[in-house]
Amino acid sequence: MASHADSAHDLLDLDIQTLRQYVELFPQQGLTKVLTGYLNSGVSKYPLTPDESEAPDLSEGGVALNVPFTQEDCLVMMTEGILEANNSPLAHCLLGDYYLSLEEYESAVEITRKGLKLAATESRKTDLSLQKIKDALSSTLATALVYYQTPRNHPEAKQIFRSILKRKPQFTSALIGIGLILEEEEEHAQAIEFLEQALKQDPENGRIGAEAAWCQALSGDYQTGLSRLQEYLDYPQMDASKQRGRELRAQTLYRIGVCMWELDPSRAARKSRQGPYSRFLAAIKADPNFAPAYTKLGMYYEEYSKDRKRARQCFQKAFELSPSEIIAAERLARSFADQGEWDIVEVVSQRVVDSGKVRAAPGSKKKSVSWPFSALGVVQMNKQEYQKSIISFLSALRISPDDYYSYVGLGESYHNSGRYNSAQRAFNYAEAPTDGAVMRKSGGESWFTKYMLANVNRELGEFDDAIKSYEEVLSERTKEFGVSIALLQTLVEKGWRCIETGFFGEAADCGEKAFHIAAGIAEYKPDAFNLWKAVGDACALFSWVQEKLSRFPSMAIASLLQTKSKVELDYDAHKDIDGVGNHELGILSSNDSTDPRSLLTQMMKASILAHKRAIASCAGETHAQAVAWYNLGWTEYRAHVCLEQEQRHEGLFGYLRAAMKCFKRAIELEAGNSEFWNSLGVITTTLNPKVAQHAFVRSLHLNERSVRAWTNLGTLYLIQNDRELAHLAFSRAQSTDPEFALAWVGEGIIALLFGDAKEALSHFTHAFELSDSSSLLTKRQYAVSTFDYLVSSPSAVNNITHLIQPLFALHQLNYQAPYDIPHKHLAALFLERIGNHEAAIGALKTICESAEQDYEESEPDATVVKYAQAKADLARNLLAAGSYAEAVEEAETALGLLSDFDTASDQTVLSSEQLDNTILGARLTAGLAHYHNEDLDSSIPYFRTSLESTGSNPDIICLLAEVLWAKGGENEKEVAREQLFNAAEKWSKHVGIVTLLGAMAVLDDDTDTMEAVQDDLSALRTDSKLTPYDIGRVEKITEAIAMLLGGQQEELNEARRAVVMAPWKHTGWQELAEASGEGFASIMARETARRSVPPFGVLDAESLSNAFAGTGDVKDAQRAVVLAPWCKEGWGALVECVQGA
Repeated sequence: MASHADSAHDLLDLDIQTLRQYVELFPQQGLTKVLTGYLNSGVSKYPLTPDESEAPDLSEGGVALNVPFTQEDCLVMMTEGILEANNSPLAHCLLGDYYLSLEEYESAVEITRKGLKLAATESRKTDLSLQKIKDALSSTLATALVYYQTPRNHPEAKQIFRSILKRKPQFTSALIGIGLILEEEEEHAQAIEFLEQALKQDPENGRIGAEAAWCQALSGDYQTGLSRLQEYLDYPQMDASKQRGRELRAQTLYRIGVCMWELDPSRAARKSRQGPYSRFLAAIKADPNFAPAYTKLGMYYEEYSKDRKRARQCFQKAFELSPSEIIAAERLARSFADQGEWDIVEVVSQRVVDSGKVRAAPGSKKKSVSWPFSALGVVQMNKQEYQKSIISFLSALRISPDDYYSYVGLGESYHNSGRYNSAQRAFNYAEAPTDGAVMRKSGGESWFTKYMLANVNRELGEFDDAIKSYEEVLSERTKEFGVSIALLQTLVEKGWRCIETGFFGEAADCGEKAFHIAAGIAEYKPDAFNLWKAVGDACALFSWVQEKLSRFPSMAIASLLQTKSKVELDYDAHKDIDGVGNHELGILSSNDSTDPRSLLTQMMKASILAHKRAIASCAGETHAQAVAWYNLGWTEYRAHVCLEQEQRHEGLFGYLRAAMKCFKRAIELEAGNSEFWNSLGVITTTLNPKVAQHAFVRSLHLNERSVRAWTNLGTLYLIQNDRELAHLAFSRAQSTDPEFALAWVGEGIIALLFGDAKEALSHFTHAFELSDSSSLLTKRQYAVSTFDYLVSSPSAVNNITHLIQPLFALHQLNYQAPYDIPHKHLAALFLERIGNHEAAIGALKTICESAEQDYEESEPDATVVKYAQAKADLARNLLAAGSYAEAVEEAETALGLLSDFDTASDQTVLSSEQLDNTILGARLTAGLAHYHNEDLDSSIPYFRTSLESTGSNPDIICLLAEVLWAKGGENEKEVAREQLFNAAEKWSKHVGIVTLLGAMAVLDDDTDTMEAVQDDLSALRTDSKLTPYDIGRVEKITEAIAMLLGGQQEELNEARRAVVMAPWKHTGWQELAEASGEGFASIMARETARRSVPPFGVLDAESLSNAFAGTGDVKDAQRAVVLAPWCKEGWGALVECVQGA
C-alpha cells in the first residue's frame, strides 16, 4: 500500500487488494472499520472501491445508493473501530496518520505512542521484529511532535527521525522533519542540507523546495531565497483550488514579502503598496487564516502607515489565529498596557506562555522570550497578587538574566509582599550587578529603582541609606512629589527611631532637615495631607528632646504654615477646640525667645497648627479626615502632657478636653477603628472614668489582641484603686505581648501598693530592659525603685554595677525632660554614689537655681524644702570635692532654711524623720567641712548637736572622737577616749569604735587597752558581713598592736593568721607580703584581689591597684598606674622598679 505523498505509510508496503479482501471477508471487525474510514478519507492514494466506472449511471434519473464519505464519517468510523481493535498496531498506525492529516497533533501523538507499545508487545509474542510497522508509527509520532508543543518535543522528534534514517537514509519524511526542526532552532545551514536531500528524492515537491528556499533566505541570502520562492509558486502543490495548496501558497507569498522587506529596508520601499505590502495582502487573500501575514501587515500599518487602529486589528487577528505570533502578541500587550487594560494584557500574555513558544529547546540558537512573564508579573502586581508576580518575574529572569526591568518588578513585588531583604538584593543587583553582567535598560530611567531601593531601606530601618537614595533621585528630578514626601517621612521616622534608641541630638538634626524639605515641597504642593502631617510630627519630635528646644526654628515654621493654599484655609476654624489659631501663628512668627518654657509652648502650638492644616487639606476624604483628627488629638494630648501635666499645673485640662473632642470627631467619621476608641479611653481616664472604661472595652471588642488597650484599661483600674482588676488587665497585656514594657510597669506599681518593693524593682528593671528610650515613665520608676533598694540595702550601695543603668536612664531623662527637677536631683545622688562629685555639683547648682527662682516667686513650703535639700546635698558633694569653705556655706544655708520649718503643719511636704535626717546631714557636713578646713573649734559644736539629736549614734561618736583627738589637747583626748569607751560597752562590734580605740591605744602605747581591744579585733576578723574596707582597717590595727606587743615576729604571725582565716581575701596576703617581704605572698595578694572585683566581688580600683603595686614587678606596677592613676602607691612602685633596673 502506498498512502498520500510524504506519508510514513510508504514504509508499510501493504497490498491494496489484500486490504479490500479483508474488508469484504470480515465486515464486522474493528480493523475493517478503521480500514474503511482510512481508505475513504482521501488520505490514501487508493480508494476502497477499485474502479469508479462501476458507479451507477444517473444521467436519466435515479438515486445513488453509495453516498461519498465525509471527513466526519471517516473519523467516527475509525474511532469506533479503534475501540474494537484496541490491540491492533496497524489500526493505531492508520488512525494516527489520519489525525496527522487533520493536524490533530496531540491526538496523533497519543494514538501512535499507544501503537508503539502494542507493536512492541506483538513483537515479543511472535519473536518478529515488525520493523515496518514500528517505523511507520515512529515516523507519524515524530512528525506530530514537530508541531505539538513546539519546541519542547523537538529533541525527541529529532532522535526518532535519526533512528529511522540509520536504517533508511533516504526516507523523505525523516529528512523533512529534521530539516524543519533545525529551521526552528535557527540552524539554517544544516536545515538546508537535510531539505535539499529530501528535495533530491522528490524534485517535483514544491513544498520541500519552498522550505529549502526559505531556509536560504533565513541564513541571510534573501535574494536567492526570493528567486527560488517565486519559482515554486507555479508548482502543483500550490494549486489554489485545493485547501493544502492555498495554505502553502499563502505561506510562500508571505515569505516572498519578508524577503522583499529585508532586501530593501528603506522607508520608501517598505511603505510602497507595490512592495512587500502587496505580497502580505496576497497571502491573506490566498488563506485568510494565515496568521504571520497579519503580523507583518500590522507592523506596516503601525510603523509606516501610522494607522494604529488597523495595526491593532491586524495584531488582534494574527494573535486570534495563532498564539505563536509572539511579535503581534507583544505589540498588542504593549498597546493595551498603555491604555491600562490590564485584564486583556493578562489574557494575551498567558496565552503566549501557554503556547510553549516562549522557551527555546535546549541547544537551540533561537532566543527565548521573557516579556510574557514580565507582563504577567506587572498585571499580578496591579492585582496585588505579589506571590504570583514574584514567580512570573523569576521566570522572566531565568530566560533573560540581563532584563533590568524584570529585576525592578521582582524587587517591587518582594517589597509589596513584605520580603524586604530579598527586595533589597534585587534592587541592588539591578543597579550594580555583582557578577559583571550588563543590564538592558533605557538611559536615564534608573531613578525609579533608586526610589524603590530607598523605600526598601526605609522599611528595613536603614534610614541613612534610604535618605541618601532619595536625595540622589531628587538631584535628578527636583520636584518629584512622591520622592520628596517619602524623604520627608523618612526623616521624621528616623527622628522617632533616634528618640527610641537614645540618639537625641540626631533626632533634632532630623527635625531641622525635615523642616527644610517641607518648605521645598510647600512651594509646589502646598495642600498635601502627608506634608502637614509630617510637619506636625517633626515639630512634636522636639517635645521628646526638650534639651534641644533651642534649635527649634519657630519663625521658619511660622513662615511654612503661612504658605499660600489652594483650598480654603482658616486656622481659626477650629479655634473653639483649643484656643490655637491665627493669633498664635502671629506670635509664633515674631517669637525670638530663648526661654525653654516659651519655646516648648510655641513648638506644641506649631505642631497643632500643622495638624489643623492637614485637616483642611483632606476635606473631601472621609478616611483621611478621620486620621487627621486622630493625629490632632494626640498632638493636643501631648501638649497637655508637656504644658499642663508635667509642669504640675493642677486643674488645667484645656488641651486634654481638646484632645477628647478630636478623638470623638475621628470616631464619628470611622467608628470601627479600635485605635480611635483606645485613644478616647486614654483621654477620658481622668475626666470621666465610666466613659474611659466604655471606650477601652469597645476598643478591645474591635481588636482583642491590642496590648495597649489592655494596659490602658489596667491603668484605669489602678487609678480607681481596683488592684485585682488592674492585675488581671496587666496580666492579659503581658500574655498578649510579653515585650510590652508598660504592662510590666503596671505590675510593678501594683507590687509597690502591696508593699513588695523587691518584686516591684524586678518588674521595673524588666520593663526598663524591654522599653526604648522614649518612655519617661519606665525610666522614672526604674531609677526611683533602684535608689530605694540601694538605700535599704547597705551592701548594694558600694556595688557600682547597681548604679550605672539607673544613672544612664536619668541622664536620658534629663535630655528629654530638663524641667524634671526631682529626677535631676535623683541623678545627682547617683552621681555622688559613683564618686563623680563634679557632675553632681553642677546638677545640684542647677537645681538650686531653679528652686531659688520658684522660692522667690511663691515661697510655698514644698519649694523651701526642695531648696534646702538641694543645698544640703550640694554641701555634701562640695565637701567630697574638697571645697570646704563652700560646703560650710551651703550647709549653713540649708540649716537656716530648715530651722523654721514645722513638720506638724504639713506632713505631706516633709515628715519629721525626713526633716531630722536632712538637718543631721547638713550639720555633719558643716562639721566635717570645718574639720578638714582645720577649724576644729567650729566643727565640734556641730558634732555635739548631732550627737544629742541622734541619741549617741556610734558613727557620730567616732567622728566626734576623731575631731577631739585631732585637736591635740589632753582634755579633748580624754573626752574622746571616754566617749569611745562608753560607746564600746553598747556597740562592742562596731568597727569604727573598736578600731579607733585600738589606734588611740597604739599611739598612747597603752598596753592594757591594746590587749582588751585585741580580743574585739579578733572577733571582728571572723565577721563575714564586713566590707573589704572595714576588713582592711581591722587588719591594720591588729598588725600594729601585734608589732607593739610581740615585735616583728608577732606581726608576721598575725598576718599568717589572717591568711589562714580568709585565704580568698587579698588583705591577709597583702599584710603577709608587707611583713615578710615574700614574693609569693605578694603574687597571691594580686591574684586574690583580681578575683574580688565586680562581678565576682566588690573590690574597688584603688585596692586592686595596691595589690598590683606590691609585687615588685614592672608590668604589675604599670597595671597599677593604669587601674588607679590617682593613687601614689602605683607610681611609687613604678619608680622603684625603674630605679632598680
